[in-house]
Amino acid sequence: MRPSGRAFNELRPITLEPCYSKHAEGSCLVKCGDTHVLCTASWDETTPPWLRGGGRGWVTAEYGMLPRSTGGRMKREAKGGQSGRTQEIQRLIGRSLRAVVDLKTLGERQILIDCDVIQADGGTRTAAITGAWVAMNEACKWALSQGIIKSNPVREPVAAISCGLVAGAPALDLDYDEDSTAQADANFVITAAGGLVEIQATAEADPFTDEQFAALLSLAKEGCASLSREQMRVSP
Repeated sequence: MRPSGRAFNELRPITLEPCYSKHAEGSCLVKCGDTHVLCTASWDETTPPWLRGGGRGWVTAEYGMLPRSTGGRMKREAKGGQSGRTQEIQRLIGRSLRAVVDLKTLGERQILIDCDVIQADGGTRTAAITGAWVAMNEACKWALSQGIIKSNPVREPVAAISCGLVAGAPALDLDYDEDSTAQADANFVITAAGGLVEIQATAEADPFTDEQFAALLSLAKEGCASLSREQMRVSP
């Protein structure tokens, strides 16, 4: 039995609330159990200098955890002094979103994604990716309504989920209690069509087998499919 009482293939309760922020072109408050992340998408009519003149746009992300998102207060991270973990997660979010965007259709513009963890209980990076897609899609729908772009550059949803070996058994969507004691943990980023964007997998104790990895991947595909259906429901 999992500490939460969930079945091993059961997601935490998921809520995606689009248009949560009044001022952002796109936004979403994502709640995965007790992990809550506010994602906003800002439209920018410029691109990074190294992309200018190339006829395509960009999607980039910033990520942060608020000081009391965890049990003890953490210091705010200033830009330029961010931890390696924060920088790695920001790049992961950006890569995940760019995988489902036609950057040429976006034009020489960029979408700036901000993911702020309000409350953390495991899986903050995966929740951020799932919520950020909704925020990005809403921003593109806004730009389409304003005549800024001629078609939505977002090709399909992309979602992310964690899996791990808990007491030797494959489990979906780990909370903090499970993640901190898992024999292996993995993060999967998967498109609505089932395409694999990124896999991060680590053994915390003994190495895991091909069969165990296959079981984790199967759970992740099932979980991400459910998340993508919810993404499309709230942000068609």
